[in-house]
Order: sequence, then C-alpha cells, then structure tokens
Amino acid sequence: MNYKAVTLALFTAATPAAAQDALLSETLEFTAEIFHLDTGVPGVVIGAVRDGKKAVFGAGETGKGNGVTPDAETAIGVGSITKSFTGLTLARLVADGTVALTDPAAPLIDLVDTLPERGGQPIRLLDLATHGSGLARELDQIKGVEKYSDASFAANLKEADLLFTPGTGLLYSNIGFDLLAMALSKAADMPYDALLKEKVLDPIGLTATGYARPEGMVMTGYDWNGNPMDPGGLIPNRSGASQLYTTANDMLRYLEWNLDRFGKEDMEARALSHAAWAMRDGRNPVYGLDESGHMDAMGLGWVIMMPEGDRPLIVQKAGGSHGIFSYLAFAPSRGVGVFMAINQFNFSASMEMAATVNELIAALAPR
Repeated sequence: MNYKAVTLALFTAATPAAAQDALLSETLEFTAEIFHLDTGVPGVVIGAVRDGKKAVFGAGETGKGNGVTPDAETAIGVGSITKSFTGLTLARLVADGTVALTDPAAPLIDLVDTLPERGGQPIRLLDLATHGSGLARELDQIKGVEKYSDASFAANLKEADLLFTPGTGLLYSNIGFDLLAMALSKAADMPYDALLKEKVLDPIGLTATGYARPEGMVMTGYDWNGNPMDPGGLIPNRSGASQLYTTANDMLRYLEWNLDRFGKEDMEARALSHAAWAMRDGRNPVYGLDESGHMDAMGLGWVIMMPEGDRPLIVQKAGGSHGIFSYLAFAPSRGVGVFMAINQFNFSASMEMAATVNELIAALAPR
C-alpha cells in the first residue's frame, strides 16, 4: 500500500487553512483503517502533531473480541522508546552540570569493580547513550542466576569481551541503556524512576507515562501466533532500555516538547538530546539500527535519518515489547511528529508501520 500517495492526495484535496484540524484527523483515520485492513493486526492507534495541532485515531481492538477501539488514552507499553527518555535524562544531568557526556561510566556502576575496556578506551556515558559501548545486545543467561538481577549483570560484565573499542562502532545494546540508567541514578543520588519523573516526566507534563502497569484500558499484545502475551511485573535493572507505559496523548505532548526548537526553558537539554553525537560514517561495525529506516547518526537514544528525496530530516525511535510494536518520529525543523502502535509481534507489519509513519511525515512536511 502506497500510504504516501494516498496521504498526499488527501492533503492536496483540501486547501483552506481553517480545515487543517479536520484534515489531519481525516488523514489519520484513513491511514489507520487502511493499515489495519492491510496488515490484519488486532489493533492500531496513530497520533500526529502538525504546527501545534493534534489528532489521534484508532482502529481494531485493544484486545481480540473486546470490542474496544484503542484511543488517545489507551495505555501502551512502548518498549525501547523508553531509551529516548533515558537519553533525555542524561541530557538533563549534563545541562545542570551533574555529569559530562564524556565521563567514564565505570565509577558510576556499583555492580562491578570496573567495566570492560578495549584498546585502552573506557566506556563513556556518551557511548552507552549512542549504542557505541561495544557491549552485546542482551545479557547471557547464567545458570542458577535470575536474568537481569544484580548478579546477572555482574557475571555478564565480569566475563564480557567488548565487541569493539568503545566509540568506534555502533551496535544496538539494551545492556548499555540499562547500565546508563544505573549510572545516572548514582550520579543524581536517587532511584532512577524518581529521577526520570523529576527531570523528564513532570517538567513535560507526561502524567500518564511511567513504569507501573496502568489500571484501566491497556493495549493487549499478541505473539507471532496470535496468542496474548502477559507483560508481567516490573523487572529491576531494566528501566533504562524498556518498560515504560504511556498513551498516545502523552506521546503527542512529548512530540510537542521535542518540536519546540526555540523554547528557552528546555533549550539546552533538547539540543543535547537531538544532536548527532555519533555519525555512521567511519564506524565499524554498524548493526541493529536500521529496522525503521536508514540510521545516519545517533542522538542520545534517538536514531537520526538525514533528508532523502522529499522527506525531511527525521529523528525517531522504535519499540517492541510483549506483543506491542510502536514507533515515534518527528521532523524537528518542520513542526511535524507522529506516534503509532500495533498490538501484535508481526515484524513485516512493524516495518510497514515505520515506513508508513516516515512517508506520512514526508507528506505532511515535504522538503
């Protein structure tokens, strides 16, 4: 399905400026319904902000057979979109002088005496936040040790051989972002969930975003075979890489904050968060960062895609957890951002979702 062509047709069909709110809503409605029919996922919700105007639309069901359509207040587990929040927490602490991006991470990690090094180069906070640490993607399961426990991290790190010298490659690492949250927690001398709330969630006004499993309507995720997945309870030591719940409404508030390029109150933290700290050029290896579009550079947890064709520069992050795939993307110079989520582990649908959002941004904000 060529969503871009359809969306362009919708936007060129109506021209009055006063109709833009309704036009944005109609575009999202059409996109969600066609995507739902085309992919067969149980449910989909999409929201967008364009020049300060917002719209959200859902199709299908939050859970199979429940007859409830996902909407702006449906709680959604957004998986690795959490990493953008961890990167922003780092940006806040850099902006207030608590840490520096180039600080070695090892002194701030209590689980081990030191972190592994390679080529005489220590892992820096910046390396953790840009997937440049050389650490593996996931922890190995240690016999007799609960995964993600303090002992699990300690055993993995003690035995780890970095896959490349920190700062010379880019390899997607959940371990790195979990360690980053631990390091920031120690630097600020407070539990990480409290730090995130104080530095990020409360200042932006994200009242429906947090780690606790929400009460009320939650989007149920399904596995590859269509079976419901139980997300279970909060796993300690996984707060940096994943586990946040949120809503489409909160994601639009988050997008609005990220799109406020000249907002004086948060200008430094926003600039630090979005800056291209690790360019793809010259890095070896580069792996695990192109699923939602070609990565050209890394911000603090953000994937940066340079302009291509009539598509503007896009800053984005995807997430997948317990049967939910989600995608958040915005064009910082164009005032446009989009959030989308589906509730089944369908990898072809997740890639189509990212392509749909990227094409929608190109249609809403062409170069």
